Order: sequence, then C-alpha cells, then structure tokens
Amino acid sequence: MQQQKKLLLISSVGGHLTQLLQLEPLFKNYHYHIVTEKCEVTSELKDQYPVSMLVYGARNYLFRYCFKFSFNVFKTMLIFMQKRPDIVITTGAHTAVPMCYIAKLFRKKVIFIESFAKSTSPTLSGKMVYPIADLFIVQWESMKEIYPDAIYGGSIY
Repeated sequence: MQQQKKLLLISSVGGHLTQLLQLEPLFKNYHYHIVTEKCEVTSELKDQYPVSMLVYGARNYLFRYCFKFSFNVFKTMLIFMQKRPDIVITTGAHTAVPMCYIAKLFRKKVIFIESFAKSTSPTLSGKMVYPIADLFIVQWESMKEIYPDAIYGGSIY
C-alpha cells in the first residue's frame, strides 16, 4: 500500500491566499499543511486548517522587509523540516519563493500556479520559481508566451 503524499501549500496573504484556498477540493484528500503570513485576515484560518504563520512582510519599507524576509526564510526552513512535504504547491508571492527553493534542495516537487491577476506580464515570484518548478500552471492562455513550458490550467476561481 502506497503512503499518501504530504502537501505543503504556501502563499502570501490576499489574492494569492484566496486562490490557494480555492484548491481545497483537491488538497483536502491529502495530508496537507498551509503556510501563510500572520495578519488579521488569517487569524481565523487555524480554526479550519492545519496552518503555520510567517511574519507579514509588505515590501513598502525595504529595511524592515529585509529583516522580516530573513526571519521568514529561517522559519520556512524549520517548517519544511518539521512537515517534510513531498510536494510544495504555491500561488506566490514573495513569501513562497524560499520554500520552493528549499523543496528543490531536498529533491521535492514544486508546483507553481501563476496569479490570475497576471494575464500579460509575469510576477517576480513566477520568474524566480519558473526555472525550478516541476509543474508551472498559468491561468491565462496568453501567459504561455511568457512561460513556454507552462501548462494552461484555466482559472481556479
């Protein structure tokens, strides 16, 4: 009997998290864990899902962001080592990039779903993860021009 795969789902707050949670009909059939940023909006997630929180790190204050991002990279590594996922699934953004690279370092699968909000230009996190993703999914057919090896998956909304 094959052991069920462990999924780690990670995203920043806002639309990225909204899109990630739209995948619930798929991920609820697996052992899964969600990672996102701690803020007022995400405080109630623990009532519904197994979740870990990173420090919220908006990029509008660069100096503070550098410290928060560094802390989150360290915490991301700890979460990865604790959960030991087989597959990392993300809808972006900056919060998710370190987890994707950590997963590849440990030879785990990375699935990246480019933002629905982007139909003609790439996200920074998409550009960073595209070279290492095992599966890169775009939600707009037009994005295949930017990411030629991507799979067009349609909208997850």
